[in-house]
Amino acid sequence: MSGRRADDRSRRPGPVLALAALGAAAIVVAVVAVTAARPVPPPEGPPSDHPWHTGIVATTFWVGEVFDPDAADGSQVLSTYDSLWMESYGGCDGVVVDGGCETEPRDERSDYFPTAMTPLENPFYVDVPYDDVNDPVGFAERGEHVPWADEPGYAHLVDDPRSSLLKNRWIMLHRAGAVCYAQIEDAGPGEYADAEYVFGRGDARPANERYNGAGMDVSPAVNGCLGFSDLDGEDDRIDWRFVEDDEVPDGPWTRIVTTSGVR
Repeated sequence: MSGRRADDRSRRPGPVLALAALGAAAIVVAVVAVTAARPVPPPEGPPSDHPWHTGIVATTFWVGEVFDPDAADGSQVLSTYDSLWMESYGGCDGVVVDGGCETEPRDERSDYFPTAMTPLENPFYVDVPYDDVNDPVGFAERGEHVPWADEPGYAHLVDDPRSSLLKNRWIMLHRAGAVCYAQIEDAGPGEYADAEYVFGRGDARPANERYNGAGMDVSPAVNGCLGFSDLDGEDDRIDWRFVEDDEVPDGPWTRIVTTSGVR
């Protein structure tokens, strides 16, 4: 399990007008700079009943990371849904340095895939702070909160502790005009039954207060795809929402699709 609001910046014409004496070119530069600083709203995307969660702090985690060896949720060698996650994935989702698994920059030239190993599962993965298998509250209440719990393919699994209603589900992510897709493969950060935020209204804020109030961890592939400013920081913000399988377009995130169950 993983251990890890967009500011409404309005135009401020005063400084721009003050540059008038410097000439038209200076004014243009100032206007562009102020406009670029404003948050980019999420795209309309495919039709969906699931709301956008906007301005959410997202941190980065990766298969094989040991974030805090003394914490129960401080290692990504396993996930809440896969006790052998690193083995299932094919190894460290990054680079091994002095015996430790470290993250690395990802770019579109390699479809944001890891450079030192070949993954067996989708490198586009995330977590959300709702554990519907190992958290007793999350499991007990998942039939009430998970929007698709009564749909065919899921309804018969609601009372089965060996199955998850969340593992492998797709989400759509947006940051500064970039759009990517990923599958849920873990729970966190910090909270494990935050139904109000995960399944509720789009304006609900994460209950987690650690890691700058992060409401999601994203994989290195998602970090690169969305153009995060930091490989492993706490300041990048995203917009996200659940999407159905048929709403996911082809992309690097569909090269390998994870289908494994809870183990």
